Amino acid sequence: MEKISATELVFYQKLGELFYAIAASDKVVREAEYKTLTQIVEERWKQIDDYEDQFGSDAAYQISIVFEWFDYEQMDADDCFTSFSDYYMEHKSLFSELRKNLILNTAHSIAEAFAGTNKSELIMIAKLELLFNKH
Repeated sequence: MEKISATELVFYQKLGELFYAIAASDKVVREAEYKTLTQIVEERWKQIDDYEDQFGSDAAYQISIVFEWFDYEQMDADDCFTSFSDYYMEHKSLFSELRKNLILNTAHSIAEAFAGTNKSELIMIAKLELLFNKH
């Protein structure tokens, strides 16, 4: 594994912020959403890149760490989505088609994790798809 740059580290942290926004869009983050995210990070995100953070852990774990921290802090889902959108607009080169597809698949999986996708989650995912398709 190679050491990750600050830019790539923030990329994974912003993904955690985005996935938290999806899960928290209905004002409640459920255990099933945590479990789904953890499983996808382990099975899919770790396979995408070969980066490790300053502690020698796979950088993809930053996704789960930020997700959990934002839930602990009860961050506003809309603010988190806006922050992710701003980051995306400034760093489009980091978002390959492979990464965008995995982001969308992860977002859908989180939304489906507890009793199917609700209206708030559906709206947030539609905004994400629009962001990716428009820019």
